Amino acid sequence: MKKIFRFCKECVAELKKVSWPSMGEVLSSMKVLVISIVVLAVILGALDFLFMGGYSFVFTGKFLTN
Repeated sequence: MKKIFRFCKECVAELKKVSWPSMGEVLSSMKVLVISIVVLAVILGALDFLFMGGYSFVFTGKFLTN
């Protein structure tokens, strides 16, 4: 039990040494992340649309039919 308390005490001491980012830095990084995800999703969606259209065209002769 003594080792567990010592471990927790050392963890708290190490966490006090960490250089935490400011709220502004966190928000800035989050904006970059969200924009990157949206751009990547749009690109992948467009590629999916084109590949499915090509697949449909090859096998049915029509671009994206139901």
